[in-house]
Order: sequence, then C-alpha cells, then structure tokens
Amino acid sequence: MRGWWERGRALGAAHPQAVDIGIALLVQAAMTMPFVVPRPPDQEPATWPAYGLTTLTVVPLIWRRRAPLAVLTAIIATSALYKLAVEGPGQPLPYTGLVIIYTIAAASPPWQRLVAGGLLTVAVPVSVWLNTRTARELTFSLFVFAAAYVFGRLTDARQREHLIGAERAAARERARIAREMHDILSHAVSLMIVQAEAGPVAVRTAPERAEAAFDAISATGRDAMAQLRRMLGVLREGDEPDRAPREPQPGLAALPELLDRIRASGLEVAYESAGAVRSLPEATGASVFRIVQEALTNVVKHAAARAVSVQLTYGEAAVDIRVLDDGRGPRSGSGGGHGLVGVRERAAAHGGTAATGPGPDGRGFEVRVHLPVPTATEVAR
Repeated sequence: MRGWWERGRALGAAHPQAVDIGIALLVQAAMTMPFVVPRPPDQEPATWPAYGLTTLTVVPLIWRRRAPLAVLTAIIATSALYKLAVEGPGQPLPYTGLVIIYTIAAASPPWQRLVAGGLLTVAVPVSVWLNTRTARELTFSLFVFAAAYVFGRLTDARQREHLIGAERAAARERARIAREMHDILSHAVSLMIVQAEAGPVAVRTAPERAEAAFDAISATGRDAMAQLRRMLGVLREGDEPDRAPREPQPGLAALPELLDRIRASGLEVAYESAGAVRSLPEATGASVFRIVQEALTNVVKHAAARAVSVQLTYGEAAVDIRVLDDGRGPRSGSGGGHGLVGVRERAAAHGGTAATGPGPDGRGFEVRVHLPVPTATEVAR
C-alpha cells in the first residue's frame, strides 16, 4: 500500500494540474453529500441552482497554484452568493476555503499571505453573522482556518528542508569530484615531471626512449586538459571532512568486481552490453563506473529489491546506462536520495543527462543516464 502511495506522489509531482483537478473533484464529492441526504420536512428541498452554485465555488480550485489570491476572492464571492441567493443545504466544513488557505500558506510569498489573512479577517465574521451568529461557529471557523494555514507553513518548511538537503548533497558531490580531479591531475602531472626529467638523459643515451617519453608527456597532458574542460563547469571550491583515496578512479575494467560485490550481498545482478563495445576516455569510464556504483548502492539501501539489471549501450558518440530493479519504486519526499543527486551531477559534468523514476508499468526503480563520448580527434583538439 505504501508503494502505491509513493508512486502516486511521484506521478502527482510530475503532473500538478492533474492533481489540482483531482482535488477539485474530491471537494465537489464532499460538497455533494448534503444534497443527496434527505432534508427535514420543515426545510425546502435542495435545488439544482443551489447545487450549481456549489460547483461554481469548487471550479476555481483548478487554478489554485497559478493565481491563489484570485481563487480565494472567487471562492469568497461565490460562497456569499450561495448564502444570499439560494436556500441550499449548509456544509459541515468550508472545504474550498480550507484548500485555498493551505495552498497560499504552502506556496505563496509573504505579501500574498498577508492579503489572504486580511480577507479572512473580514470574510469569516461576515459569514458567521449571515449563518448562525454564534460564538461557537466563529471559534470553530477561526480554528479550522488557522489549522489549514499552519499545515501549509509546515509543508513549506519541509519542502525547503528537502531543497537545502539536495543543495548540500550537490555541494558535497562537487567537492568529491574536485578531489577526484585533484588525484587524477596530480597523477598526470607527476608522470609528466618524471618523463620530462628523464628526457634529457635519454636523448644522450637512448634516443628511442626519449621519443617514447615525449609521447607520454603529450598524451598525459591532452588527457588532463580534456578532464579539466569537462569538470571546471560544475566544480567550485569546497571540502568535506572525509578524505578521498589518493589514487586514480576505477573505470569500466572494475565493473565486474563491483557487480560481484553486489551479488555477494544477496542481490541477483544481470549485466549486458549492446552496440559496438569500445574503450572510453578515462574520465568517461570513471564516471560510468561511479554512476553504476551509486545506482546499485541506492538499490541495496532503499529498494528492497531481489534483482537488478545493468545495461550499457554503446552508440557512435555516446554511451547510455540503464539500471533497473524490481523493488518498491521511488520514495516520496526524498528527491531520489543524495546518491542520485550525485548521478545527475556526474552526468552534467560530461554534458549528459540523467533521469530517474518508476520502471516499466510503474514497478521498481529505473536510472537512465546518457553520456556523450568525445572522439580521439576531439580529445586531441
């Protein structure tokens, strides 16, 4: 049941307009109840015009995110018209008002919240005066509207917390990538220094070795420049307490060992490649390894899955990564986890894209990454 709810939350985040229409339909259903329940003999029967006015009160909720103040004004106006123009049944709760106040509290800037508060300060007492004129109704109305406002502010605080968490995760990932670049470039520069120092000696004693040394310096320098061009766009200064290992990062050759470690945890892992398999630049291969590692770690920690498949598809100028499990699917309110934020950061570093979400037919969780692969000519250029 929880899995279905989480999948529904994920779909709702992708289609907010459909959610608003669904909420409006749900409110309409709740406001229909007094019209279908038999009324006492001393009261006039409910009429279609009265029911039509309730619908007119609910319809503005479809635009509650786009123009919340206009929706609040329309609800107040239609509710007043309903009370003054027709003899319709009353509602146990001001459903439409509660929904729009929650929306304003959760998603509107402070000035809109102040305006909404001013409108309610006038509208609620007037509504009570037109209805029962009792302190009990006034107290109850103020309480439910205050509760809707508080729930809206709590929702806004939770969303801000998730956003801050995602930004901090991105900052940590950038710092980690920066340290990896430091390790790789330190390794490359050290090799260049050694080869450069040995070059003059080799020129006098073994010219063929000198030529090989200069070729090594050239190749190492081109590789370092290619990595810098890819990474500088997303890096920034920063550090974190944990120290990164001072060695070159693993690449595609380390994938079998990674998959064996995951299999040792009890998870069934299937691996396949499609297209013309070829070697990748060191930076791209390292990112492919880390992306697969993060995706598999996410499966082990969060998915409660029994099996996962890893697929690499080699194209003419790109490599596509797909990791799909049969677990419980996306988790609500987490933004996909900090590891998946790192996957997106790595893909962006190479000019690629990353997408995460439910698997086929809404089952499991899927990570798809598209990484452009530069040709040897582009790397040299």
